[in-house]
Amino acid sequence: MANYTSELPLASAPTLTLVHPTPNEKLEVWTENWKNWGTALSLKDYIERETHLADIPPTRDGGVTHWILTDPSLPPDARPILSFCESLRRRTFVSLPSVEVQEGIVHGIGSVFSSPAYRGRGYATRMLSDLGPILNTWQQEAGKSHFSILYSDIGKKYYANLGWKPFASSHVSLPSAASPATNGANVNKAEGVKLLYGEDLKELCELDESYLRNEVAKAAKSTHKPAQTVPPKDPPTIHGAISTGAPGSRVWIVFSRVFYGPLANAKSGNTLYILRLVVEDERDTDENAQKLKSVLQVAQAEAKEWEVSSVTAWNVSDVVKGLLKRTGLEHTFVDRENDSITSLMWYGEGRGDVDSIGWLGNEKFAWC
Repeated sequence: MANYTSELPLASAPTLTLVHPTPNEKLEVWTENWKNWGTALSLKDYIERETHLADIPPTRDGGVTHWILTDPSLPPDARPILSFCESLRRRTFVSLPSVEVQEGIVHGIGSVFSSPAYRGRGYATRMLSDLGPILNTWQQEAGKSHFSILYSDIGKKYYANLGWKPFASSHVSLPSAASPATNGANVNKAEGVKLLYGEDLKELCELDESYLRNEVAKAAKSTHKPAQTVPPKDPPTIHGAISTGAPGSRVWIVFSRVFYGPLANAKSGNTLYILRLVVEDERDTDENAQKLKSVLQVAQAEAKEWEVSSVTAWNVSDVVKGLLKRTGLEHTFVDRENDSITSLMWYGEGRGDVDSIGWLGNEKFAWC
């Protein structure tokens, strides 16, 4: 980090402000936070990854904004980076009671970080306290922002005290497993299941948006409280699986492999995350249970092949919970208390907590 030898300012100092880092300052931050988050890669590969992720279709043209808390009286590249984060702009659907579904934007906050030399002084708290209100109107030319979100890895209280209220943060976990045989065939070729590749996902994402828009509208009317969702991003080149059959009767998943450390090391926490799980007709039937089992077995086999320990799906519906019991697959439900706590700051009227806002489709695809 920049060599800053003057006495450190108080976090409450009015001279501190949020600005955007220079390219060199971003490299400094990435070099520092690699030690915490990136050791599954070499430093060179980690920086190449961060540079690449800042210049892909969802992040181009203002899709990602980097922020630092600093003393603006000092020149760029010679000022202290007291705290750092990024905000990612996403589309959202919001429905208020008696109001049609509105499309807007949401900013998701990620990569909150302070160098060890600056920790314990309240700089991250100051940065986030300043940033929350800014995101209410940030990039408003792209749409109205009804809320901002983040995912806490330090429990539920810290960010709640800053205005981001905790929402449902549970997941179901299945172990990785070798492909079972079905009439002598690998599950990837088994009857009733089709693998999904990048070119398959655009059509599904468009269909899924219509499902989510309808769910948001119905939720607001039935519960008489605002409802919102973040639709999935444009499809990257990832895999998934879908049961065969006519649209409206299928079960499908889209998943991504996430690596935190060395392969085949259970302590690394490497996981195959199901980004989105859809049961199109939402019925708790034996037929749907078999379809769900088939696509989940594909995910388990992929996890086994890639040497990740588990398959995880966030905040599955009550219908999916019932179907999982019917599948006979080994699984565990977890209510998270400390990591990846889905949190939301509401910019409209009301308390903005889980009892007054409906967050639909609160799955891994919205994570930032």
